[in-house]
Order: sequence, then structure tokens, then C-alpha cells
Amino acid sequence: MRGVFWRTPNSASTETWSRTTNRDIFKALADPTRRRILALLRDRDRTAGDLAAQFDLAWPTMSGHFAVLREAGLIQADRSGSTITYHLNVTALQEAVMTLMELVRVEPGVRER
Repeated sequence: MRGVFWRTPNSASTETWSRTTNRDIFKALADPTRRRILALLRDRDRTAGDLAAQFDLAWPTMSGHFAVLREAGLIQADRSGSTITYHLNVTALQEAVMTLMELVRVEPGVRER
């Protein structure tokens, strides 16, 4: 599994690792269904079944969305028996926002005209 918490840089530079991780994050955020999943998790942790019930999509499709979000490090899963509960990984979201700000050269609190 890839993501902020599941892999560590080995022979590759930290910069390359971070760029790859952020690319996964932005790819995950590009899909409206995945953004809606994140919005639902913003309020509280939810089980996979509870999340899937919010969409008119087949279970394998939802499972694929969960996998993309997990691999990007945006959500984490806790398993208890056959129940999987998902919660947001706010740290990964913060990293993505900071990367985006660096790409457009925006500093927090600084407003350009």
C-alpha cells in the first residue's frame, strides 16, 4: 500500500516520494464521488456500508473508490471483524494543500494583487 503512513522513502529522494504521494492525492481528489466520500467523512467516521448506501453505485465501484482514497493516504480504515470503518487523514490533506500553495507560489497569510 502506498501513502503517507504506509511507505517510507528508500533509495528515492524524499522530494520524489512527496511528489508521487501528492500526485496520488490530487488524482484521488479529481473524482466527484471521492470528494463526496471525503465530505461525508468530514462530519464523522463511517462504515464502508454506511458510505456505500449514500451512492447509487455497485459495491465493487465503491470499493475501488475506497482503495484509491486509502492509497493516496486521504482516508484510513479500521477493521473490526467484518466491519470496516473509515476516517479522514487530515495530515495528508494538509500536505496536499501546502504543495498546491507551493506550486502557485502562495504563502499562507500573504495576499498578492
